[in-house]
Amino acid sequence: MTNQPDAPLWRDGGVPVSPRFDDPYYSLDNGLAETRHTFLAGNGLPERFRDGFHIAELGFGTGLNLLAALHLWRAQGRPGTLRVTSFEAFPMAAEDMIRAQAAFPELAGIAAELAPHWRAGAQRIALPDLRFEMVPGDARETLPRWEGLADAWFLDGFSPAKNPELWEPALMAEVARHTAPGGSAATYTAAGHVRRALEAAGFAVTRAPGYGRKRHMTVARLS
Repeated sequence: MTNQPDAPLWRDGGVPVSPRFDDPYYSLDNGLAETRHTFLAGNGLPERFRDGFHIAELGFGTGLNLLAALHLWRAQGRPGTLRVTSFEAFPMAAEDMIRAQAAFPELAGIAAELAPHWRAGAQRIALPDLRFEMVPGDARETLPRWEGLADAWFLDGFSPAKNPELWEPALMAEVARHTAPGGSAATYTAAGHVRRALEAAGFAVTRAPGYGRKRHMTVARLS
């Protein structure tokens, strides 16, 4: 992680908010339910899981998506290893991440297992069933240099209106270039310019029902 992590503000109920982007890190209603609906189900998981399945995400945030994905992987009892790569320009401090994750008791076991790694400043974590890597820095610079291919993308930057850098057409093109054949992407936003950027990158894009107050979200499959 970096030497100057972002310090969130905390709303009533303990939801962390980024002062840099004036946007909450996850749904004010239920962050875990939003992650499961948007990123897991939106990418056809757990049905597509297999040994070595590779998730990549733009925006690591509190680490909630990682915890939820690993929880689902373990609940399936599948053999092998889940791979997760996350691109994050402004990582949270370890104690803030741990505080945010504590809001989800269902994930408490995994959160406790990973907490020592965050406190140690780890950018890579290797467990018997997980290979995780944090790629710090601006994704517009780091993703083009990445040599991996993702089976599923969690596009989880802050709101496109407040964090347009993570939704630029050039970056969506890099997402497509780093997606395995038949791979997918999902995001909570249904903004027209985001859908058009994904389509221009080669994805078949669908507008799907969103979580909670969000009427729509976006699901994409690489043609």
